[in-house]
Amino acid sequence: MANIFHPLTSRDTLFVLGILVVGCAPLAYYLAATLAAIGFFGRQKARPTKPFEPPLSILKPVRGVDFASYENFASFCGQDYPDYEILFGVGDDTDPAVPLIRRLAKEFPQHKIRLFIGPEPLGANRKVNMLARLTQQAQNDVLLLTDGDVRIPSNYLKGIVAPFADSRTGLVTSLYRADAEKNLFAELEAVGAASDFLPSVVLANRLEGMTFALGASIATTKSWLAKIGGFSAMADWLADDYELGNRITKAGGRVILSAEIVWTMYPAQSARSFWRHQLRWARTVRLCRPASYIGLLFTHGLPWAVVAALVAPSAGITAAFLFGYLILRIIMAWTAGVWGLGDEVLRRKLWLIPLRDAIHLVIWIAAFASRRIHWGGEDFRIEKGRLVAVPAVTKRG
Repeated sequence: MANIFHPLTSRDTLFVLGILVVGCAPLAYYLAATLAAIGFFGRQKARPTKPFEPPLSILKPVRGVDFASYENFASFCGQDYPDYEILFGVGDDTDPAVPLIRRLAKEFPQHKIRLFIGPEPLGANRKVNMLARLTQQAQNDVLLLTDGDVRIPSNYLKGIVAPFADSRTGLVTSLYRADAEKNLFAELEAVGAASDFLPSVVLANRLEGMTFALGASIATTKSWLAKIGGFSAMADWLADDYELGNRITKAGGRVILSAEIVWTMYPAQSARSFWRHQLRWARTVRLCRPASYIGLLFTHGLPWAVVAALVAPSAGITAAFLFGYLILRIIMAWTAGVWGLGDEVLRRKLWLIPLRDAIHLVIWIAAFASRRIHWGGEDFRIEKGRLVAVPAVTKRG
């Protein structure tokens, strides 16, 4: 405690007071996010869905497979929806997803399932390049873009498309819960998404409305894509999901955070791949939304609780910060991730939250060290949100 050895000077008192005040910011954030989650999930669960079922095209750019790829693909074939097609896209015909997609087409002949090999050569973002080609081939105006590692419930399409009955709707995006293999780093990623990232999304939706999209599942239309220049306008951008939602917002469209929830897969991985993935995500946010990234510092409850406890003038205040962090952090995680999302990984692994928070602080700091990221087996430099390939001769380990 700050005054064990000598009385505090007035300057010391102001310093300690400042630390204690700032140390309250993450606690206030946890409380606000908890209340936002209660409001969002409470309203969404009670709200009826109006029937609106236009023909739909599902676009699935795929690269490789994971522990549940076929089950994920098959979930799109068991939908309670009258008219839809599924367009898969892979980089080349050696991709291990190709046999699974062809098997899917044979086992579900009643569905329109098509496979396209090779993206449009538009820019550095291969996923966007593929989405551009699939959009050209899609037969319907309403589009659903989902990642290859996404699984959906049987009534998902009805719920995600319903908001387009209102012509002001430009995009609908979904939260996601985890399905993780039994691996520490897979579980750490899953816990971080459900207990920290997704509560922040719900809070942002509450405070300012959605101005971005979440890449796991995005529904929009060809009409709205045309208003923002199509995918070709985003072919060099790393944060394509953020750009898509943000550009539609600026074009006058409403971005809606849906009550429909999907699953995403978290396969087993090494410490190195975990570090690279987390660092890529952190640098993406820092370089695309620098002000928001700086603001994340004041949502890191663990380090602020520890610092506040170290300078606190009494044992009672020390205990208040340490227990306040732990209790409010767990309450936020449980409310948003377990009660709201129904995330079973988080339910089982709540005890990982302090470890994940400690690692996340290190990653937050490390993101300032460089503009480089490693993505899809290649190295890139990010310049004003755009991907710039690093030539092989200049790569360093």
